[in-house]
Amino acid sequence: MSVFDPQFNADALLARLEASSGLIVACYCAQWCRSCTEYRPAFDALAARWPQHTFAWIDIEESPELLDDEDVENFPTILMQSSRGNVFFGAMLPHISHLERLIERFDETAPAAEQGPGPLRALLSATT
Repeated sequence: MSVFDPQFNADALLARLEASSGLIVACYCAQWCRSCTEYRPAFDALAARWPQHTFAWIDIEESPELLDDEDVENFPTILMQSSRGNVFFGAMLPHISHLERLIERFDETAPAAEQGPGPLRALLSATT
């Protein structure tokens, strides 16, 4: 599965979010960020390994509305959402193995995270 970028394929991302029941894994980044540029190929490879989940690459300067009222101070910042809501939102070291472990250890019964943007599908719907 490819990584969706709402700047270029918002309609495809919205269709995927409406049809999928897997995790949503969004990486908030910035085009000028060297760490993000180096992280992207590994993020793409991770998305290919887990086609049941939806992966999105969101440039905070091009799509700030997809952050809701949240701020990003460090890159990469990861958002994971399930059908229950946010399950993780925060900065992560730019080592894909950290995100990989987070996805592998995801537990549907774990409590939802209180911080983070609202549902990505709703935020995206409001902009398209």
